Amino acid sequence: MALNDNGQVERAKRAAIEVLLSNLHGPYRGLPRTAGWGYPEPYTRDLLISGLGFLVSGEQRLIASLRRVLETLAANQTPRGHIPSLVHDPEDRGASDTTPLFLLILAIYRRAAGEGDFLADAAARALTWMEYASPADRALVAQLPTTDWRDEQAVTGFGLYVNALTYAFLRLHGRRERADQLAEMMCRFTITAEDEASRRVHEGLTLKRKPYYAMCSFKIFSSERFDLLGNSLAILTGIAPLSRAKAILAWIERECQVMRARGDLAVDLSPNFFPFVRPGDPEWSRRYELHNRPGIYHNGGVWPFVSGFHIAAMVAAGRMHLARRKLAVLTELVRRPKDPSLDYGFNEYLQAQDGHPRGQDWQTWSAAMYLYAAACVQQGRTPFFDEVRAIGGPGNPC
Repeated sequence: MALNDNGQVERAKRAAIEVLLSNLHGPYRGLPRTAGWGYPEPYTRDLLISGLGFLVSGEQRLIASLRRVLETLAANQTPRGHIPSLVHDPEDRGASDTTPLFLLILAIYRRAAGEGDFLADAAARALTWMEYASPADRALVAQLPTTDWRDEQAVTGFGLYVNALTYAFLRLHGRRERADQLAEMMCRFTITAEDEASRRVHEGLTLKRKPYYAMCSFKIFSSERFDLLGNSLAILTGIAPLSRAKAILAWIERECQVMRARGDLAVDLSPNFFPFVRPGDPEWSRRYELHNRPGIYHNGGVWPFVSGFHIAAMVAAGRMHLARRKLAVLTELVRRPKDPSLDYGFNEYLQAQDGHPRGQDWQTWSAAMYLYAAACVQQGRTPFFDEVRAIGGPGNPC
């Protein structure tokens, strides 16, 4: 369908705001719900990512809610600076992406509100925490398995997604030298056992024969399976120069066409992760059979919030025709609910092989990132990330 055919995008935007306002006050200290049903808790990463959509919406009740989320997180921050996984619970700790997301969204909120010193003490502690998250003090941030948004998928060592977030917040918090160091390390190749012969070699996240970045690497181990969110953030933040950004986007389209031809993909949006992990693969585990089968959940589900970042990356790379087409597809898919009484689902994710909605309806970050993707396409720019790229790219772009 055409982007503005019969006003479908505008109707979907209004529906997204209705969902977000409905989720605005949950049972935990009145903080927003993560989803209309099933997830009443205020999950930190979900609500911080949703902040991008809250801010572009112009809806003051949503923007005020984001401020309250940031203030509550600062109040529940650990003494050493870590941000909890649940906004209201200082004892729920251990996520690798909550502190980088806090620093990123805080910097973005400060600019939008015109308050450069908002939560200055909390920001200083969080910045210190993130320095200690780099084991070799070479800026690359390490994580334990299942500690980022993929709690049913092991990302070990230096993950692309968390390091792309880190690069972005370093830029916005004025830590340009460390941001350049991080980008330089990410732009190094992943290493092999042969490379390890030289103890001076340090792993990076660039692959030797692929245009995209590795999902993670640690010593001689790396994953060449494709991480859509991490690579979209690499494009949005400017880690990937324009030529590589366009190559990544073109590669995604070719691979998705192949997946559709063999029946692994039923929609014109990319899975969050592929090739899928299948029984017999080294990464397969018994938990995958229960929660993460091929094309489902983190093992290749189509996540609307991740598609929002993907569409924004297309805009950042100047692929406007492609971005308009994908927004039209996303506009259709967010209408698919599990509950047939709903006009819009804004579902958690869709199964790749049949496009059926799975997980929870009225997911906060699905609705919020739809608003952000629509704003990027309609404005022809990427709010907030334009500034990250304008501050200056890495000294050694990869």
